[in-house]
Amino acid sequence: MDKIKVKTIMEERQISIKQFIKAVERLPEDDPNSYSRQMDRTQKDHWLGWLDGYFGPGYYGRKNWNRDAKFAYNHVVCPELLLYLVRAIPLRADLVEAAEIAYQSGSTLMAKAAAIRKVVPWSEIYQALWANERLSL
Repeated sequence: MDKIKVKTIMEERQISIKQFIKAVERLPEDDPNSYSRQMDRTQKDHWLGWLDGYFGPGYYGRKNWNRDAKFAYNHVVCPELLLYLVRAIPLRADLVEAAEIAYQSGSTLMAKAAAIRKVVPWSEIYQALWANERLSL
Protein backbone atom coordinates (compact mmCIF):
# COMPACT_ATOMS: atom_id res chain seq x y z
CA MET A 1 0.00 0.00 0.00
CA ASP A 2 1.34 3.42 -0.99
CA LYS A 3 1.75 6.01 1.69
CA ILE A 4 0.36 9.41 0.87
CA LYS A 5 2.29 12.39 2.14
CA VAL A 6 0.15 15.34 3.08
CA LYS A 7 1.79 18.72 3.30
CA THR A 8 -0.09 21.08 5.56
CA ILE A 9 0.30 24.67 4.53
CA MET A 10 -1.12 27.37 6.70
CA GLU A 11 -3.30 29.75 4.74
CA GLU A 12 -1.39 32.97 4.33
CA ARG A 13 -2.72 36.04 6.00
CA GLN A 14 -1.66 39.50 5.01
CA ILE A 15 1.48 40.64 6.83
CA SER A 16 1.90 44.36 7.36
CA ILE A 17 5.14 46.25 6.85
CA LYS A 18 5.22 46.83 10.65
CA GLN A 19 5.01 43.06 11.24
CA PHE A 20 7.78 42.47 8.70
CA ILE A 21 9.96 45.07 10.45
CA LYS A 22 9.42 43.31 13.79
CA ALA A 23 10.42 39.99 12.22
CA VAL A 24 13.59 41.48 10.70
CA GLU A 25 14.48 43.16 14.00
CA ARG A 26 14.54 39.70 15.63
CA LEU A 27 16.98 38.31 13.05
CA PRO A 28 20.71 38.01 13.79
CA GLU A 29 23.09 40.76 12.79
CA ASP A 30 25.13 40.15 9.68
CA ASP A 31 28.76 41.05 9.05
CA PRO A 32 29.11 44.79 8.44
CA ASN A 33 32.02 44.04 6.12
CA SER A 34 29.80 42.05 3.78
CA TYR A 35 28.00 45.16 2.61
CA SER A 36 29.72 48.27 1.37
CA ARG A 37 26.79 50.68 0.90
CA GLN A 38 27.46 53.70 3.08
CA MET A 39 23.81 54.37 3.88
CA ASP A 40 23.39 51.09 5.74
CA ARG A 41 25.94 49.35 7.93
CA THR A 42 24.58 45.83 7.37
CA GLN A 43 21.98 44.03 5.27
CA LYS A 44 19.78 43.90 8.36
CA ASP A 45 20.00 47.71 8.57
CA HIS A 46 19.33 47.86 4.84
CA TRP A 47 16.13 45.78 5.31
CA LEU A 48 14.93 47.99 8.14
CA GLY A 49 15.59 51.15 6.12
CA TRP A 50 13.95 49.69 3.01
CA LEU A 51 10.84 48.70 4.93
CA ASP A 52 10.68 51.99 6.83
CA GLY A 53 10.49 53.74 3.48
CA TYR A 54 7.06 52.20 2.91
CA PHE A 55 5.54 54.56 5.50
CA GLY A 56 6.03 57.48 3.11
CA PRO A 57 7.49 58.28 -0.28
CA GLY A 58 10.89 56.91 0.75
CA TYR A 59 13.96 57.13 -1.45
CA TYR A 60 11.96 56.13 -4.54
CA GLY A 61 9.15 58.69 -4.23
CA ARG A 62 6.45 56.07 -3.66
CA LYS A 63 2.94 57.32 -4.29
CA ASN A 64 1.09 54.34 -2.78
CA TRP A 65 2.02 53.79 0.86
CA ASN A 66 -0.60 51.10 1.48
CA ARG A 67 1.58 48.05 0.78
CA ASP A 68 2.13 44.81 2.65
CA ALA A 69 5.18 42.68 3.37
CA LYS A 70 4.59 40.40 0.37
CA PHE A 71 4.64 43.40 -1.95
CA ALA A 72 7.85 44.71 -0.39
CA TYR A 73 9.59 41.31 -0.64
CA ASN A 74 8.55 40.95 -4.27
CA HIS A 75 9.90 44.40 -5.15
CA VAL A 76 13.38 44.17 -3.64
CA VAL A 77 15.98 44.57 -6.40
CA CYS A 78 19.08 44.10 -4.21
CA PRO A 79 19.95 40.38 -4.31
CA GLU A 80 22.23 40.62 -1.26
CA LEU A 81 19.26 41.88 0.73
CA LEU A 82 17.29 38.77 -0.25
CA LEU A 83 20.24 36.46 0.48
CA TYR A 84 20.61 37.90 3.98
CA LEU A 85 16.94 37.18 4.69
CA VAL A 86 17.10 33.68 3.21
CA ARG A 87 20.17 32.84 5.30
CA ALA A 88 18.87 34.43 8.52
CA ILE A 89 15.45 32.78 8.75
CA PRO A 90 14.75 29.10 9.43
CA LEU A 91 14.57 27.82 5.85
CA ARG A 92 15.43 24.36 4.60
CA ALA A 93 19.10 24.05 3.63
CA ASP A 94 18.19 23.08 0.06
CA LEU A 95 16.30 26.37 -0.39
CA VAL A 96 19.21 28.39 0.97
CA GLU A 97 21.57 26.56 -1.39
CA ALA A 98 19.20 27.09 -4.33
CA ALA A 99 19.06 30.83 -3.54
CA GLU A 100 22.85 31.04 -3.45
CA ILE A 101 23.07 29.28 -6.81
CA ALA A 102 20.32 31.52 -8.23
CA TYR A 103 22.30 34.57 -7.11
CA GLN A 104 25.16 33.47 -9.35
CA SER A 105 22.88 33.00 -12.36
CA GLY A 106 21.80 36.57 -13.01
CA SER A 107 23.75 39.20 -14.89
CA THR A 108 21.98 42.23 -13.37
CA LEU A 109 20.77 43.03 -9.86
CA MET A 110 17.16 42.67 -10.97
CA ALA A 111 17.83 39.31 -12.66
CA LYS A 112 19.67 38.00 -9.58
CA ALA A 113 16.85 39.11 -7.26
CA ALA A 114 14.22 37.57 -9.54
CA ALA A 115 16.16 34.29 -9.66
CA ILE A 116 16.34 34.18 -5.86
CA ARG A 117 12.60 34.86 -5.53
CA LYS A 118 11.87 32.14 -8.06
CA VAL A 119 13.45 29.52 -5.79
CA VAL A 120 12.39 31.19 -2.52
CA PRO A 121 8.99 32.77 -3.15
CA TRP A 122 7.12 34.80 -0.54
CA SER A 123 5.20 31.69 0.55
CA GLU A 124 8.46 30.18 1.88
CA ILE A 125 9.35 33.39 3.72
CA TYR A 126 5.86 33.50 5.18
CA GLN A 127 6.00 29.89 6.35
CA ALA A 128 9.42 30.38 7.95
CA LEU A 129 8.47 33.54 9.83
CA TRP A 130 4.77 33.24 10.62
CA ALA A 131 3.57 29.63 10.23
CA ASN A 132 3.86 28.93 13.95
CA GLU A 133 1.89 31.97 15.05
CA ARG A 134 -1.70 31.58 16.10
CA LEU A 135 -4.25 33.07 13.78
CA SER A 136 -5.59 35.21 16.62
CA LEU A 137 -2.35 37.20 16.85
